[in-house]
Amino acid sequence: MSTYPPRRPVSERLATAARNPFVAALLGGLVVLICGAIAVAAGWLGEDNTTVVQSSVPASVGDAGEGRGLTVNEIYKRDGPGVVFISAQITRQQESPFGFPQEQRGQATGSGFVIDKDGHVLTNAHVVEGGEKIEVKFSDEKTVDARLLGSDSSTDVALLKVGRRDLPKPLALGDSAKVEVGDAVVAIGNPFGLDRTVTTGIVSALQRQLEAPNGFAIDNVIQTDAAINPGNSGGPLLDSLGRVIGINSQIATGGGSGSIGIGFAVPINTAKRVGDQLREKGRVEHAFLGISGVPISKAMAENLNLPTDRGELIQEASGPARKGGVKGGDTPVSLGGADIVLGGDVLVGIDGRRVGAMDDVIGIVNDKQPGDEVTLELLRGSDQRSVKVKLGDRPASAQSAIPDQGGGQTPP
Repeated sequence: MSTYPPRRPVSERLATAARNPFVAALLGGLVVLICGAIAVAAGWLGEDNTTVVQSSVPASVGDAGEGRGLTVNEIYKRDGPGVVFISAQITRQQESPFGFPQEQRGQATGSGFVIDKDGHVLTNAHVVEGGEKIEVKFSDEKTVDARLLGSDSSTDVALLKVGRRDLPKPLALGDSAKVEVGDAVVAIGNPFGLDRTVTTGIVSALQRQLEAPNGFAIDNVIQTDAAINPGNSGGPLLDSLGRVIGINSQIATGGGSGSIGIGFAVPINTAKRVGDQLREKGRVEHAFLGISGVPISKAMAENLNLPTDRGELIQEASGPARKGGVKGGDTPVSLGGADIVLGGDVLVGIDGRRVGAMDDVIGIVNDKQPGDEVTLELLRGSDQRSVKVKLGDRPASAQSAIPDQGGGQTPP
């Protein structure tokens, strides 16, 4: 069985800010996850029509502060039929032992859910990436072809369209901005091909960052302890009233292959915004600034004689940032076993908002559109300056966004 992402071992795609303090993304481009974990999502699996219920909350899943919550059974009966099994026929090119290219065919499987009576289905982009033929199977065992309207690797969201007329009831979309830590949740999906499996848990944490398939960062990710396994990818994470608050996307496995109670869901508010653009344009536009940086600590400021102990020491500036006058580093040094580059500007604010870490930068830029102008507050030595930068279009991948320039760090 292969696990997401298919083109690079998932163990290479995880990092934490603590393990890589010198790499701080390039504006929507850093993974911040659990140290030493492995992200797993949709696998290449067979099918099984068994339904499994795993419930850590026997009766009700809570009230979400809005009246009595539904029981797990009530949510499952109402929303289960709208959760679908997705399979995609994948063909990949790889070199044979003799050095010649050869094709490898397989089937990627995952989950999705119906969002309207027009036949639109939301899922993860990595579930259908490279799919030559995509099929959707419903709870009545009817399988229909699906058309990919568009996918966005930067948020791991894809939108499908099916032509079936007698669709099940669409799932209601909630508001992920109102979710709180400790809220009860229900996950429905197809782990290991087991159709419409339901599990329960709580919201374990909020505002996590998750690495998208193209290496950029998805922000405001929801962490849950509801059991999620390969095949759950693309399925809904529901609140106690049965409203979708996220799309289950990845898990941390601690080196194994199954759930250890740390799962991550793309917030539904992100999916709504992305889905609207995919429906209208077939693609999504993301703003791009073009910097990589190191978060400055008090110890770093003292050791390197920096003018501030807060902000981002810019390692490399490219594209819009460089054009706007932002200066990257030019002097490689080693500090505490980490290689960094000195000589670059220190970013301390954007549009009047203080910047303490690259997470702040990512959040600000993700709220912008290509062509928007931002004002960067920079320190260059002891001089403070403001520069205006017109944001560009995000490149296809984080790896291609900023080239490695000897001694610098290429974003992951």
